[in-house]
Amino acid sequence: MLFEDADLDADDRAEAAARTVSSAFGRQLAGLPGTHLAATSRPASRLQQLRQPWHYWWQAHYLDALIDAGLRERRTGTPFRGPEHPSAADLAPALVRTIGLRNRMHYTNRFYDDMAWLALAVGRLNALSGSRDRQRPYRKILAALNTALESAHTPELGGGIYWNRDRNFKNTPATAPAALHFVRTGSRDRAQELVDWLNATVLDPETGLYLDGIKMVGRRSGPVQTKLERTVFTYNQGPVLGALLELGGSTNLARAAELVEAVSTHLTDDGGSARVLRTHGTGDAGLFTGILARYLAQAAVSPALPEPARRTAAGLVEATAQALWEGRGKRADWILFSSRPLEPAAATYPGGTAVELSTQLQAWMVLEASARVRRAGTDTA
Repeated sequence: MLFEDADLDADDRAEAAARTVSSAFGRQLAGLPGTHLAATSRPASRLQQLRQPWHYWWQAHYLDALIDAGLRERRTGTPFRGPEHPSAADLAPALVRTIGLRNRMHYTNRFYDDMAWLALAVGRLNALSGSRDRQRPYRKILAALNTALESAHTPELGGGIYWNRDRNFKNTPATAPAALHFVRTGSRDRAQELVDWLNATVLDPETGLYLDGIKMVGRRSGPVQTKLERTVFTYNQGPVLGALLELGGSTNLARAAELVEAVSTHLTDDGGSARVLRTHGTGDAGLFTGILARYLAQAAVSPALPEPARRTAAGLVEATAQALWEGRGKRADWILFSSRPLEPAAATYPGGTAVELSTQLQAWMVLEASARVRRAGTDTA
């Protein structure tokens, strides 16, 4: 039915993506019972899976998507992959444990953007866990991640968060999700400082979009020289939008509405009847637009935004989800999604080619965003 029925509603489409990505890519770590992790690509033998590169931040977004599926399970009372398989509510905690195991018994690493993404996902899981006993391990993880992120927020380059432990580049990929993490954990002043830094340092006045970051160049012994990295990525706009919305206030909300319009103007392609969000290919970039869609959905259901901005955000999410669904294909017994919404999956992933987790997870995230828009904001987690 999932391949023939184009009339599935938004929740059913998100559920189909959740089932297919989790079943196709989810696996135990080295066959260890009680572990769960997503393979980087498929097909891959067990030996090839062991040799796959470690993409910590992909797993963080996989966790976020599993939480979305778990929220749907809570609403419907039905395990997302059926009663004979683990529920999303069981897989999410197993994934958190396994990330620590795979990351050499630590939850921190050398990239502050990675840690910010995991902090956001674990923070959501902690909020949904209920009892204090269930929350205790997540609070320890969050404390470690929070300490690391605070250490990267320094006065150099005017503020902002360093990208990694080399400490020569402060950028939007680290600063924006860190700002969102801080506002969600009650550090509103720090979050506002980071948003103010983004607005003062990397906001492009011509487009209204956020550039990549500011880098130290030249010799460290003399005066610090800097270079503005002007690349624009879809995902950088997403957590800035989320932080603006959750901080609130007239200035932040006005900037959020402007950002939605800037995304619509500069980061979309013509899908004929509607504008469709632009994607960035494969690898890490295969995740980017899924991240933006998550926060556009938040904007679409936010009563604090003007109706035109909400309508624009909703339209971008829904058009992109529709394009991905219409262009889906089939690989073995799972649904295959395109890395480019306006091209069919068979064109971006011809038969026999390896399929990357990032692009399939991106499609799942877009479809979850569409489902949230259709539910008109009844899920606030």
